[in-house]
Amino acid sequence: MINYRALSPKDAIDRYPALGCVGSLANLRCQKRGIRFFKMGRKVVYRPEDIEAFLFRDPVLTLDQQGDKP
Repeated sequence: MINYRALSPKDAIDRYPALGCVGSLANLRCQKRGIRFFKMGRKVVYRPEDIEAFLFRDPVLTLDQQGDKP
């Protein structure tokens, strides 16, 4: 069984400091960019797996990881 725990913007920042601040998340939501979120009435929530997908979507490959590719 999958356990989904919805995080408020403040909880998301506390758990993932790389996101910046609550205001940054609000700006991204207003622009329809950034992390997928859900609204329940006026309350905004994020799923941890959506936050992690956002944070790790564009890895930077080092020369060691690229192997023989130029």
